[in-house]
Amino acid sequence: MIHHIDFAVTDFERSRAFYVDALAPLGIGLVMDIERDNGRRLAGFGLSPDPTFWIRTGNGIGGRLHVAFLANSRDAVDGLHEAALRAGGTDNGRPGLRPRYAEHYYAAFAFDPDGHNIEAVCRRPE
Repeated sequence: MIHHIDFAVTDFERSRAFYVDALAPLGIGLVMDIERDNGRRLAGFGLSPDPTFWIRTGNGIGGRLHVAFLANSRDAVDGLHEAALRAGGTDNGRPGLRPRYAEHYYAAFAFDPDGHNIEAVCRRPE
């Protein structure tokens, strides 16, 4: 299993603010905000003491990145989608059932400020 993931973003402050707002409906918060001796900044999101999702300064990654966050409820999926759009994200799939993926697969998708596909998914029936 994966313990954590991190990737560079093109505008750290913009992405940090986006993820603070977008992940809040899932109960995922900013756990660590670090500036290293070399000036590199990192922000870790998750539950203390182990952030599982990190962004960092540096050359933003190219190509497609898709990160799916597990939601405890369909309302939380709706909340991530709404919060991501309010925070400057772009719609990539309104909340709803996606039976082609699996029974009870309720998800929503948004592009973050760098165009990465961010998903929230709940697998609970209702």
